[in-house]
Amino acid sequence: MSTHQTQVVIIGGGPSGLLLSQLLHCKGIRSIVLEKHTREYVLGRIRAGVLEHGFVNLMREAGCSGRLNREGEIHAGFHIAHQGRLDRIDLAKHTGGETVMVYGQTEVTRDLYEARDVMGGVILHDVQNVQPHALKDARAYVTWEQDGAAHRADCDFIVGADGFHGVSRKSIPAEVLKEYEKVYPFGWLGVLSETPPVAQELIYARHERGFALCSLRSRVLSRYYIQVPLTDRAEDWSDAAFWTELKRRLPEQVAGQLETGPSIEKSIAPLRSFVAEPMRYGNLFLAGDAAHIVPPTGAKGLNSAASDIYYLYHGFLGHYLQGDSTALDRYSEQALARVWKAERFSWWMTNLLHRFPQGTETDLRLQRADLDYLFSSEAAQASLAENYVGLPY
Repeated sequence: MSTHQTQVVIIGGGPSGLLLSQLLHCKGIRSIVLEKHTREYVLGRIRAGVLEHGFVNLMREAGCSGRLNREGEIHAGFHIAHQGRLDRIDLAKHTGGETVMVYGQTEVTRDLYEARDVMGGVILHDVQNVQPHALKDARAYVTWEQDGAAHRADCDFIVGADGFHGVSRKSIPAEVLKEYEKVYPFGWLGVLSETPPVAQELIYARHERGFALCSLRSRVLSRYYIQVPLTDRAEDWSDAAFWTELKRRLPEQVAGQLETGPSIEKSIAPLRSFVAEPMRYGNLFLAGDAAHIVPPTGAKGLNSAASDIYYLYHGFLGHYLQGDSTALDRYSEQALARVWKAERFSWWMTNLLHRFPQGTETDLRLQRADLDYLFSSEAAQASLAENYVGLPY
């Protein structure tokens, strides 16, 4: 068995694990990233594309913002379509100038990989049977297999950024871990197409037939979603059927401007709210989807992972550079306080804009009243804007 020595082992080579590794490397803190998939597989995953200003600032601090600064779309607002009309939430106006950045998660991951390559970061792909050990001891270690050989890394800390189905959360004893979950009775059918976006800013649509979202990755790449039953499969939907249904859920002036084309990716994502507590057990720290999942309605998935990385990064800086472990000791408390606020916002947005299968006429009228109130109240719009651009760390 080959043995490695490092300070932090990061399980999971997605954007949050790569970002933490890059940030730590910039401060002289050594890490190893373990990823079970190939780099090509990780880069092929189509995910979120709306970044909070806090996430953008972390990318800049990590020295990974060159292409993001050039190609990212700064959005100062978004629209909500309801009752046949289109109303705008002015993010900048209600937050003192804060905005969001539209830049695909795939591009974020690509930028981080390139930065790690330049710095000689240790990222191991195609690793199998990863297992954390000695989580309550002075030093922890992680074992794995690669190319038929056994490996071990001794470390001070382990960060589990390996997603909902990863090994990290499962390594916390059942009597310690508390899980909270809400599964929604519908999913999002998403289509990626090489077409110009229908609008300069995102459009969230509430319609009696169900929710829809008009998003974008660039000026020539669009991402659209419609709410569908959980029983549907992506292959059940032809491109023509998707475009027809999307147009039905949009105001006439928007539907008339929609440019359609062949889909280059089509998938259905179920919606759930999930939180695991605590986010630390001994020398193991959970981050991102390993600890929490939000419905995508509020664009908080990747951004919540980034806030975890912010707290971990500063915790490790305090521990290694200043000899102060206070921030690390408070990691779970601090991260969960922000996570639950993101969960609340995503739950509220989901309930506001979706048609629930068992919903009554009363529920529909309450949704309508909630939207009417939103656009009659500057305070309500300010609250939405504050959450959408990202609460402070």
